[in-house]
Amino acid sequence: MDFLTLLIILTSVLYLLKKQEQRRNTQLLAQQLGRFQIEKLMGSLMEGYLRAVGEQDLQRRAQVWTVLENTESSLVSQFQRFADEFAQLPPEQTRVSTLPLALPYMDKFFPAATMDVRAAMQLHAKAVAAAAMRDGMDDEERKRQAFTMTAELMLMQHTCHWFCKSRTVASMRLIARHKTSYEQVLQSVAANTRQAYQQLAGIRS
Repeated sequence: MDFLTLLIILTSVLYLLKKQEQRRNTQLLAQQLGRFQIEKLMGSLMEGYLRAVGEQDLQRRAQVWTVLENTESSLVSQFQRFADEFAQLPPEQTRVSTLPLALPYMDKFFPAATMDVRAAMQLHAKAVAAAAMRDGMDDEERKRQAFTMTAELMLMQHTCHWFCKSRTVASMRLIARHKTSYEQVLQSVAANTRQAYQQLAGIRS
C-alpha cells in the first residue's frame, strides 16, 4: 500500500469518526435545548431591539422596552436552567477542540486542546443575566445594554455551533446569519465576559 492510498484511507476514517462525533453532539444539545424556548426568545429580543432603536416616538419606544424587559427576564431564567442542567452531563460528553480544525477524540488524546462546554454555558448564563436591562435606565443606557446583550447572545450561539461542528464552522455561520465576524462579537461583549471566555477557550488577546 503506497503512502497516498494510506493517507486517503486515514483521512476518510477521521472524517467519518468526526461526523459521528458531531452528530452525537448535535443530538445531545438539541435534546437539552428542546425543553426550553431559548432560540425563540433570542429571536424575539434581537428583532425587538431593532424595533426599539428604530422607533421615533418616545412613548412607543418606552412601551417596546418594557415588553423586551419581560422577554429578557424569561430568557435569563430559561438559559440559567439550561446551563445548570447541561452542567450535570458527564465531562467526556461536553468537551470540544479549541483548534480551528475539527478532529475526533480530542478529549482523549489532546485534553489540553479542548474546552469544557459546560463551563462555557455557565459563563454565557452569567453574561446574559448581567446584560439584561435594569430599572432606572434611560433610553441611551437601554440602547447600550441592548447592543451588549445582542453580542452576548451571538457569542453563546457561536459556542453552540462550535460544540456541534467546529470553531471555524461556527464563525462562518455567525457571518452568514448575522453578517458579523467572530472577532467583532468578542470585542462587543462585556469586558468581563471577553476575559473569562478567552481564558476558557485558550484564546490569546
